[in-house]
Amino acid sequence: MDILITFIITLTYILLLLPYKLSIAADSIHLSQPLTNGKTLVSKDGTFELGFFRPDGNSIKTYLGIWFKNIPVRKVVWVANRANPVNGSKDIMLTVNMTGNLVLTQDDTVVWFTNIQEQALNNNSVAVLLDSGNLVVGNDRQGYLWQSFDYPSDTLLPGMKLGRSLKLGHDWKITSWKSPQDPSPSEFSWGLLHHDNYPEYYIMKGTNIKLSRFGPFNGQNPSGVPEIRYLTTSTDPLQNRYEFVTNKDESFYRYSYNTTNPVISIIVLNQATVIRYVWVEQDQIWRTYRSFPKDKCDTYGLCGAYGKCIIKRGQMCQCIKGFTPKSPQAWTLTDWSGGCVRDKPLSCNNGTQKDGFIKFGGLKVPDTSHASLNETMGLEECRDKCLNNCSCMAYTNSNINGGGRGCVMWFGDLIDIRQFDDGGQDLYIRMPTSMLGTEHSRRERMITIYITIASICGLLLPCLYFVWRVRRKIVERAQRHMADIDLPLFDLTTIAAATNGFSMNKKIGEGGFGPVYLGKLTNGQEIAVKKLSSLSSQGMIEFITEVKLIAQLQHRNLVRLLGCCIEGQERILIYEYMGNGCLHSFIFGNIKGKLLKWPQRLNIICGICRGLVYLHQDSRLRIIHRDLKASNILLDQDLNPKISDFGTAKTFGGDQTEGNTKRIIGTYGYMAPEYVAKGIYSAKSDVFSFGVLLLEIICGIRNKAYYHTDDNLNLVGQAWTLWKEGRASELIDSNIENSYVVSEVLRFMHVGLLCVQQNPNDRPTMTSVMLMLESEMELEEPKEPGFFYSNISSPDSCLRRSRRDRSLAYDVTFSSFGPR
Repeated sequence: MDILITFIITLTYILLLLPYKLSIAADSIHLSQPLTNGKTLVSKDGTFELGFFRPDGNSIKTYLGIWFKNIPVRKVVWVANRANPVNGSKDIMLTVNMTGNLVLTQDDTVVWFTNIQEQALNNNSVAVLLDSGNLVVGNDRQGYLWQSFDYPSDTLLPGMKLGRSLKLGHDWKITSWKSPQDPSPSEFSWGLLHHDNYPEYYIMKGTNIKLSRFGPFNGQNPSGVPEIRYLTTSTDPLQNRYEFVTNKDESFYRYSYNTTNPVISIIVLNQATVIRYVWVEQDQIWRTYRSFPKDKCDTYGLCGAYGKCIIKRGQMCQCIKGFTPKSPQAWTLTDWSGGCVRDKPLSCNNGTQKDGFIKFGGLKVPDTSHASLNETMGLEECRDKCLNNCSCMAYTNSNINGGGRGCVMWFGDLIDIRQFDDGGQDLYIRMPTSMLGTEHSRRERMITIYITIASICGLLLPCLYFVWRVRRKIVERAQRHMADIDLPLFDLTTIAAATNGFSMNKKIGEGGFGPVYLGKLTNGQEIAVKKLSSLSSQGMIEFITEVKLIAQLQHRNLVRLLGCCIEGQERILIYEYMGNGCLHSFIFGNIKGKLLKWPQRLNIICGICRGLVYLHQDSRLRIIHRDLKASNILLDQDLNPKISDFGTAKTFGGDQTEGNTKRIIGTYGYMAPEYVAKGIYSAKSDVFSFGVLLLEIICGIRNKAYYHTDDNLNLVGQAWTLWKEGRASELIDSNIENSYVVSEVLRFMHVGLLCVQQNPNDRPTMTSVMLMLESEMELEEPKEPGFFYSNISSPDSCLRRSRRDRSLAYDVTFSSFGPR
């Protein structure tokens, strides 16, 4: 009898469940199967997980969110109740109710719900976490009724739209967290503006303050980010596919993975910065791949009306030709917000006087708040329409592909313009007749130009022939020098093929010599290709010097030269490729800096020291490097250091111990005071540079970038001051905590201060430095260092200290960094 009753109850329970067509699975929840605290949903492929979390372990605030399941460093990509957290985790529940809405409750009190506009036709709606990370609610009759992708948090995932649904009047907008521990929406957002005329994406503070602008999409890329080609048919190095879509129903940007084995990447708005992160499985970290704004020129309206920003200029803001600063005094004080005004007024269509347009190339086009778009109009028609409207200040093509098409016109002042060296687009700006010249004056000017050109050519041709003969002799002499060196000579075709024609995508760094490219030979060997820039102040002499020097140097802490190329005007060096790049990116980088604990830094310091001992003492000729700095120390796969860039090195023979030059070559912050002020260099010059580098490695701070606000000290001066006060340990890089013995690090800092003493005679030799580092010998107290105060670390102040050396010429090295 009991068995029969049990059977009937079980059968009844099964029959009650039959009407539900959609079964409960690990990736979904149902009316009768809510999600409670401690349980999670996992997408079918196991990529994403939805559940309850606390961003701060000490907080009682609980949120419902989505994150990557199999990535140990949790990155929450979506939060449901970010503006309304749950206190504690007791009695919280997520369920699908009878109306088909997803509802989050605590103690039967509604905390958050989806508010689906379209009423569910039946009560079998299910919430499913898709493999894309999209949480959707729907049923088998109506499909999706709601999706989390329509309500982003601070993260843009592949497939998620950023923009606006014109049909529904709904914005797909990213809003930053208030802090890493507080997911609630901050005042910073990233989204689409001006969707009614010429849409583009902005980073905003609040609803009215524009912080940064990407520029409108011009058919290839956002106008303000020319290095990215956002075509729907192309991919970037991450193998992602990008789309910009604008039609009558919607306007949006999105990206998606393009391969079957993609690199995991997400785009996050972190306060006022858009950052693309890439998950590096080997290092178990989220690494920054690209960010925006990338520099100060991306600050909205930095240069005011009719001003353009040029990042490589000493004064970044420049007035457009035909304009001058509205307030010259403020402009001199680097307050450019007032912008520029016209030198001469416009006449519009005043009688016979007619305005015209001047083309400016390579620009990020102005803010489109007061712009109009006509995609069917050509450039000539666009010009005529703009010319006949006195309020129209500029025009250009809306799409620059295939010779250009479409028309954009700007009305009112032109704001937020940037000048690029490479990329950007043309902009035609309205100018008065006096700046254009009449047809007659133009003809006369052209005749004058032709006559002038013909005269100049008559004079220049013999000069050019003479220069060509001289250059040819220099190349031939260089080739004869190379013939005496046992070093492979590569032909230009091979090097061009290895670097994809010296493609910008292969560029991994740049210094005073010129750009450095990553190449791969036909045998699969990776190489670093260093190409002498035509603009470089270093020439054939430095090229031959570096080849001769490095070809004869054999030491494990010096970079190895594999060969060279001299063909036509090209001078190229081929080195072994150093996969970890330069030391600069490690000790001064927030992410890589954590990878160098004290044992690795100790090994790097000692390796650099051994390399210098070899150059100064053990090589056939005594060699002074003259440009020792963090960017000229390369790291191999095992983080072993190798000294590179010998283009400015000098050799001493016999008993020679020092030299003198009127051409100062090096990097400020690393150059010894006697070298900067008087042009005197010796092995002690390299000792000074090594001391600065040693302090930078210990402190993780650049010498010339660190200034103590009270005493105006640079890093060297502050280290010496704290050393005298017994507080030097305060400067030790926090990235190496728990990995060092304080006494050992302070001993190394002591040695560094001995190396940077003002008087070169007080500095130890590199051989003595090596002994100090590897033994426990007693050390002398350091004396005052060179360049103690930051206000004497510039060439001008050094020259003031030594007026008798007015003939010194300065050639300062600046470098950009990457693996090589």
